[in-house]
Amino acid sequence: MFKGSMTALITPMNTDGSLDLPSMGRFIDWQIQQGTSALIPVGTTGESPTLTHDEHAKVVEFTIKSAGGRVPVIAGAGSNSTAEAVGMAQQAQKAGASAVLVVTPYYNKPTQEGVYRHFMAVADAISIPVILYNIPGRSIIDISVETMARLALHPNIIGVKDSTGDLLRPLLVRRAVKKQFNQISGEDGTAVSFLAAGGDGCISVTANVAPALCAQVQQSWNDGNVMDAMELQDRLLPLHDSLFCESNPVPVKFAASVLGLMGETCRLPLAPLADASRARVKAALDAVGLLD
Repeated sequence: MFKGSMTALITPMNTDGSLDLPSMGRFIDWQIQQGTSALIPVGTTGESPTLTHDEHAKVVEFTIKSAGGRVPVIAGAGSNSTAEAVGMAQQAQKAGASAVLVVTPYYNKPTQEGVYRHFMAVADAISIPVILYNIPGRSIIDISVETMARLALHPNIIGVKDSTGDLLRPLLVRRAVKKQFNQISGEDGTAVSFLAAGGDGCISVTANVAPALCAQVQQSWNDGNVMDAMELQDRLLPLHDSLFCESNPVPVKFAASVLGLMGETCRLPLAPLADASRARVKAALDAVGLLD
C-alpha cells in the first residue's frame, strides 16, 4: 500500500526546453527531506505528453537512481495506445520502479470493455504493481466502479489514483472491490475528505512546492489529529486553488521558480503564465507562508 503525501513531480527544463537533470536531482533530494512518501515522475504534471520516448525513459531512470531506494518511485506509464503503454510499463519495471501509474486511454474514447482490456494488457505484461489513473476531466472516459472491480481481480492491479473529485467514489469502490485496494486521491483540494471516505493518501501537485505541509496533513490524519489535518488543509486551500488557475503544470512550475527550485519553462502548447495568474500564485505562496 502506498500512503501519505506523494508528489506528482514536475520535470525541470532549461530555457530552451531541454531537460534540466541537475535541478531535478536537487529537487528529488529536497522532496524526500521534506517528508514526501513517494515520487511519481512523468505523469501529467511532469509534461509526459511532450516528452520523447527517450526523455520519458531517462526521467524515470534518473528519478529511481536519485531516490536511491529512500522512497518508492511510481512511474507514469500511460498512453492511449495499449502497445505503447505496455512498452513504457516494461521499461519502468526494468529501470527498477516500485509500481506504474497508468492513465485511462484518452482521445480514443474506448468502451468499458476496451478500458478493461487496455489495463489488463499492461498488468499481464509486467510483474510490478499497477495503479489505475482515473481522470475523466482529461481522458473523457471514466473507469466505472464495475470495471474497477473486474480489474481488481488481477493480482498486479492494486489501486487507483482517483481524480474524479467524487467523494462517493472511494466508498463505492471499497464496497465493490473484494480485496485490499489502494485508493489515492488525485485532487489536492479534497485530500482530507478523501481520507475520511477511506482513502490512503494523495498524489499531489501542491506537494511540488509545499511538500512538508502536504506531508503534515497526511501525518496528522494518520495520527488521529483530525482538527490539525483540517486546519492545515484550510491553510493550503488558496495554494491548491491558485495552482490550477491555468493548465497544470504551468502555475506550479512558476511557483517552483519563485521558490528558487527550478526554472518555470514548460513546452508548447503550454504557454507561460499570464501576469494576473503570476500575481495570484505569488499571493497564495505568501498566504501559506512559503515566501518568509
